[in-house]
Amino acid sequence: MLDRIKKLANDYAAEITDVRRKIHAYPELAFDEVETSKLVQKKLAEYGIPYQENVAKTGVVGLIEGKNPASRVTALRADMDALPILEENDLPFKSTREGLMHACGHDVHTSCLIGAAKVLQEMKGEFEGTIKLIFQPSEEKFPGGASVMIKEGVLENPRPNTIIGQHVLPSLEVGKVGFCPGLSMASADELYLRVRGQGGHAAMPQECIDPILISAHIITALQHVVSRRSHPSAPCVLSFGKIAGGAVNNVIPMEVNLEGTFRAMNEAWRFEAHKIIKETAENVAKAFGGCCDLKINVGYPFLINDEEVTMHCANLAEQYLGKENVVDIPMRMGAEDFAYYSQIARGCFYRLGTGNSEKGWKSPVHTPTFMVDERAIELGMGMMAWLAVNGIGSES
Repeated sequence: MLDRIKKLANDYAAEITDVRRKIHAYPELAFDEVETSKLVQKKLAEYGIPYQENVAKTGVVGLIEGKNPASRVTALRADMDALPILEENDLPFKSTREGLMHACGHDVHTSCLIGAAKVLQEMKGEFEGTIKLIFQPSEEKFPGGASVMIKEGVLENPRPNTIIGQHVLPSLEVGKVGFCPGLSMASADELYLRVRGQGGHAAMPQECIDPILISAHIITALQHVVSRRSHPSAPCVLSFGKIAGGAVNNVIPMEVNLEGTFRAMNEAWRFEAHKIIKETAENVAKAFGGCCDLKINVGYPFLINDEEVTMHCANLAEQYLGKENVVDIPMRMGAEDFAYYSQIARGCFYRLGTGNSEKGWKSPVHTPTFMVDERAIELGMGMMAWLAVNGIGSES
């Protein structure tokens, strides 16, 4: 079966690469993946795979039944949305939509799952169980398409024993894949602070309550939440990415607005930290005679890879690629809404190498020069099919 999957992946690689290029040329933002969804539906219909459309607005869910369909159910997930980034790559299939780009590889994820679906549909008389294909909208935008799809029943009827997702990794050379059992990615919450004081002339600060000064002290104090208050077994990150206040150099403003992110690997500590962050910001502002209003948008939970499932997938990857091409990757403080699935089903979220150091293709995701080595598509679609047909059953 291994050789057959490799052959089929090779046979269909050109077709699926063309699919990827079409998706890349016409990127669509979160929950607006209308044309991408239509393309997915067209390909599934062409392959004879039954599917449900309009799940979480633009999502598509396909079903492939092998022998003894109830023996096990394995879900494969790909996300479809792009980012509001202006592409700087010079490609024949460069984004045709000004200011939009597939800068996180979701075009690769979607095309790989389409390719895996074609391979699996052709082989459905040769493997046990059912494969559920999840084409998900809006990974990039809160509340995340995964949470909406789950609410609309994507993990039911039939319920998967396991769920598998892959994500491009430009720092990993094409031909390799990476796995991280256990805690893999962090939760992600958005922080919005409004620091208010009393404005006035910058030459007379004694007559003002300076919200810029207060903001500086709040930022410094909040770093102690990470460095002094967190538990060593619960890594976390608190960073501010935006500070907005004032208009000219000689006027102290009335208020300053801050925006940041808090990432954690432990749910109990995550919500305890929310309380500490709020109390710290409010008390620092009060000590300087001002005030601080804090809003926290609770985002994606932490992503945990089921250790048994992930090691099973890593062993299968070694069979498919060779042991030298399967690597351990560290836990990351980035976030992914695949985490919602991993909180409910036994999951494995692994990394697909797309980098090419010889050609200089190593720009990280979410940048205008992000590039993938398209040889990863044949590998990605084959790997997903191979993992699916060898999934862990309900008896595990």
